[in-house]
Amino acid sequence: MALADLAYQGPERGADRAVLLAHGAGADMNAATLTTVADALAAAGIPSLRFNFPYKAAGRRGPDRPPVLEAALREAVSELASRAKVPPERVVLGGRSMGGRIGSIVAADDGALGLVLLGYPLHPPGRPAQLRIEHFPRLRMPALFVSGTRDAFGSPEELRRETKKVKGPVSFFWVESGDHGFKPLKSSGLRVDAVLADVAAAVVDFVTGLPDRK
Repeated sequence: MALADLAYQGPERGADRAVLLAHGAGADMNAATLTTVADALAAAGIPSLRFNFPYKAAGRRGPDRPPVLEAALREAVSELASRAKVPPERVVLGGRSMGGRIGSIVAADDGALGLVLLGYPLHPPGRPAQLRIEHFPRLRMPALFVSGTRDAFGSPEELRRETKKVKGPVSFFWVESGDHGFKPLKSSGLRVDAVLADVAAAVVDFVTGLPDRK
């Protein structure tokens, strides 16, 4: 499988970590959250790679089966490691919703420097019993969960409770009144672009705070 669509940002050499950003089910690699985060990482000297999963590159609406998504993400990790000249174990896996979930599943099997999960889809809306946490006990790396406080895919209370199963250190960044896409209520007085800038800053802080290479 060859990744047809990808975007690399950041220095070509000198970095000791890099971040993979996978898109959500209904979006693509140019989603505003991902581009805002990628720009902030580049400004901090941290390489990143965004890519389209095969179904999106082919113009299909429905996501590929999990094995195909996981294979594409692993290929993207290899591409990012090659471009940034860092070992695969120095890559932070992350992304929006489905992309973050697939990244965390791959991290549970392959390892990663850290996880950046932007709107983790803890369960389908209205179906809180259908939890997507089977792999959580195998996550031993630091993980940042960024979530809106009114996310229908998992409330703050649910997320705090279920992430106790993660073996690595877990931190949170809450988007006040934000929905699954981080859009705040108008009554909050918050603007989407300002919210995304805050999310990007939180991601940069998390990634730069991860351990240096020994």
